[in-house]
Amino acid sequence: MIESLLGFVALFALSLLRVPIAFSMIIVGVAGFAFLRNWQSSLTLLSGSVFDTVSSFTLAVIPLFILMGNLLTTSGVSDALFKMAHRALYRLHGGLAMATIVACGGFSAVCGSSLATAATMSKVAMPPMRDVGYSDSLASGSIAAGGTLGILIPPSVILIIYGLMTEANIGHLFIAGIIPGLIGVLFYLAAVFIYVRINPGSAPRESGEHPVTTRDFWGVMSVIALFAIIMAGIYGGVFTPSEAAGIGAIISLLISVFMGGFTLDKLIRAGIDTVRTTAMIFALIIAAEVFSNFVSFAGLPDAILIWVESLEVSTYMVILALIVIYVLLGAVLESLSMILLTVPIFYPLVSSLDFGDGILSDPDMVTVWFGIIVVVVTEISLISPPIGLNVFVLKSVLQDVDLKTIFKGVTPFWIADIFRLILLLSIPSLSLILLL
Repeated sequence: MIESLLGFVALFALSLLRVPIAFSMIIVGVAGFAFLRNWQSSLTLLSGSVFDTVSSFTLAVIPLFILMGNLLTTSGVSDALFKMAHRALYRLHGGLAMATIVACGGFSAVCGSSLATAATMSKVAMPPMRDVGYSDSLASGSIAAGGTLGILIPPSVILIIYGLMTEANIGHLFIAGIIPGLIGVLFYLAAVFIYVRINPGSAPRESGEHPVTTRDFWGVMSVIALFAIIMAGIYGGVFTPSEAAGIGAIISLLISVFMGGFTLDKLIRAGIDTVRTTAMIFALIIAAEVFSNFVSFAGLPDAILIWVESLEVSTYMVILALIVIYVLLGAVLESLSMILLTVPIFYPLVSSLDFGDGILSDPDMVTVWFGIIVVVVTEISLISPPIGLNVFVLKSVLQDVDLKTIFKGVTPFWIADIFRLILLLSIPSLSLILLL
């Protein structure tokens, strides 16, 4: 166990020295395993992890869903979602910020990436909010927070990776993410509603009609249809998640052509972005497998389990402690890296806990529920200082808005996320009811 703890110290030290987290995990994992066994075994572990990852048919779902999101990003669907939401909500005080949240939720349902959602919606929603006099803090905060919905509302790349790591049913994870995702949208709308009443000047009231075109209407309908096809197909057993991703990519290409956003240049850019993002994710998966094998061989998961059992604390106190750890790690680690690093260590502990005779008496339900909780905590980390990756993505797009302003704007949404997390912890059936 001491070797594992020293490994974590070395990992954080390398991260502070700005060594990319994937390389940090590989360096520490290979060196640590070599120290415990020998260099030949360690290098064999590394080569085996690389081969297993790049040749995995199951992991093909990741680039296909990423391609689907990239194609839709170029299609103009995000503009259609925003215009339709604006048309429905403009009469409300803060309606433009609320429309941004709703549009982010809709785009997340076919994108699967928080960073892509935040970057895309910043270009769509920020100019009209500025035009009518919204404060930069509320405008940028609603975009950054709305973007976090991309990793929970299915299809979600994070949920796919969690499912592969825990051997959970990815279709069940997708279904379980629907209600918590909708609750997130509702809580964010409530945050805007309260914020504009405390600070009326942050969101001037709008007047007049906001027309939408037939193209906008059909764009929104196509998004709804795509989401329905993917979820119904997976849930009904018509096709696997990998097949759903392939079908989704093809339909996204057709939507892009239909919406008039398809050009050869955009297709090439979408392909390049897909390759770049996939390479980054696969590098992290390989690194996490190497590092987790090292800490597992060193006995850290077993030691944690024995230690927790000796404490004789309640099951939910253990879950609460894990959440606190996730929040703290989220302040210094990128979300995907955090999940890849921690799930192999924490999941065996969670699966061994006794949740009583309720809905969590089924181990499969525990796996799904814990996955949703982990993703919600990860959403919180995406807008938490000092890392807040969504905030930095937004800053890179909105270079004239400082970080302090964006972090101030996301505070009400961060509080809303805390309330949502408490609700999901208190009532597990909210995440699992669609699976019953």
